[in-house]
Amino acid sequence: MKIAFADYPYIPADPPKSGAVRLVSYALAGRLVSLGHEVLFYGAKAPYHQTIESVEEGIRYRRITASWIDSLLEPLNYLDEWNLSNPQRPFYASKWFYCSAYGKMVRDLQRQQCDVIHLHIAFQFVPMMRAFNPQAKIVFHAHSELLPQFDLAFVKHCLSSADLVLGCSDYITNPIRKYLPEIPCQTLYNGFDLHHFTPQPRRNYRSQTPKQILFVGRISPEKGVHVLIDAFNQVVSRYPNVELKLVGPENALLLWYILSRNDPKTRSLMPFFQGNYRQIVQDRISKNAENSVFFLSRIPHEKMIEYYQQSDLFVFPSVWEEPFGMPVIEAIAMELPVIATRGGAFPEIVEEEKTGLLVERGDANALAEAILHLLRDENISQ
Repeated sequence: MKIAFADYPYIPADPPKSGAVRLVSYALAGRLVSLGHEVLFYGAKAPYHQTIESVEEGIRYRRITASWIDSLLEPLNYLDEWNLSNPQRPFYASKWFYCSAYGKMVRDLQRQQCDVIHLHIAFQFVPMMRAFNPQAKIVFHAHSELLPQFDLAFVKHCLSSADLVLGCSDYITNPIRKYLPEIPCQTLYNGFDLHHFTPQPRRNYRSQTPKQILFVGRISPEKGVHVLIDAFNQVVSRYPNVELKLVGPENALLLWYILSRNDPKTRSLMPFFQGNYRQIVQDRISKNAENSVFFLSRIPHEKMIEYYQQSDLFVFPSVWEEPFGMPVIEAIAMELPVIATRGGAFPEIVEEEKTGLLVERGDANALAEAILHLLRDENISQ
């Protein structure tokens, strides 16, 4: 079969280095190639690309050139950012969002005559995919909780053209089943390479001092980094021999307007989006903890195994309802004890008291107690 993965047309069509959606797509594409299928991977043509197509590890990367129409329409994103658009019909979920680039992608897909088209996130373009590719099986893959917040008639119209809707967790899939019971819908959990993220001989890392706490993710308010710092300040005052390493990009804040506004805990994050979040987090570090917190910025995904290997426990303190959380399953695979929040998909991923602990979202005191509990548990050092 010929199978196409359609990424956002502004993300370069290259083998991904980070990003859960792209890493999962790339892993699926690689597996399909190994089974003998022809796989295409659509994205943007970046300035450094010499051609509109290249082949790596059997995957054909097809590149869509930028359009002046999309550049002209791009300022309409401010309607969402400034809360001027209808929250049930925002610009980023409209058919005007990168409409020219998606049009180019759809026409190229038509020429390729694919058997299956796997589209991420941009559900509004499913009807266009269907119109130009009537013979293809079209799969829409949902990675956020937003679909049930949009206009029901519009979403139903768009997804009725899909053959299957996938969700990355039951937290995402179950509301879609309830919201659109007539649409075939299944959960396909995100995965990772078990051959890469597998426990290795510890080389006495776990007997090291100070103890190492690891966070991996965007340095962004919804990830709860400020809550982790507040908790860590408490931890250091009672367990001084500990360090916190924060791995993730500092300039990749999720746009506030694409978070769920129905959740009070998520709404409470709004002030953190109105300033320099990295500086806000830095300013919250206590004097006792200032020499024990390390911002390591972005680390290539293939090198992350070293950081998991050297850590004693992993903390993922999301304040929003996390749709999945790739670093959590990577840490579990590396046999790290995990602390996550009781929300989103985490209760599906973390088996409490076996693979980790769950605390309430946004509760720095509970997070501190959970960290101290694991730091003092001698079993995690073995």
